[in-house]
Amino acid sequence: MARESRERIITGAVGMLARGGTKHTSVRKLAEQAGTPLGSTYYYFPDGMAQLVNEAVEHAGGQVTSALECALAAGPLRGLSGLIGWWRRILVASEFEEGCPVLSIAVTESRNGPTQQAVESASRVFRQWSEALVDSLVLHGVERDRAEEVATLTVCSIEGSVGVCRAEGSTRALDHVESMLVRAIADALPEEERP
Repeated sequence: MARESRERIITGAVGMLARGGTKHTSVRKLAEQAGTPLGSTYYYFPDGMAQLVNEAVEHAGGQVTSALECALAAGPLRGLSGLIGWWRRILVASEFEEGCPVLSIAVTESRNGPTQQAVESASRVFRQWSEALVDSLVLHGVERDRAEEVATLTVCSIEGSVGVCRAEGSTRALDHVESMLVRAIADALPEEERP
């Protein structure tokens, strides 16, 4: 029961970060949403909001990393399609209210402030996503340096387009990014690996 309550609080924090960053995330709201006493949040997260935000970033990052690695098992192009489709579903289902909780921390928090650990976690998460893409590209015959460039382009383009989609209330930016990334990945792949 205690573990479930803690997980509900972390999951709630991920959702709040995805919708509005730390300025819209409070311990009181999270306790209410998780159906736990307010005091339990301080028990589970003795270092307060900074610890909770860090764990939420790590949790969200781990979920995406797992989903990405699973999708990439079918190859880099299918992995890209799976990741883009996942973001498209989140954006549409939330009526463009939810974005990436990891990006939210990266762009709104200071590397030298109270949420420094969460910003460092966000950096690690972005690297994990890129490394998963690099590994898939290399496995399919792309040279490592080129794979790193394509992976960085992919992560940055998707993350940026999610923000634009939220602002526009449309998947237009994500659709365009998908089209360009498919070309970039296909161009990087050896001839025999191309669709």
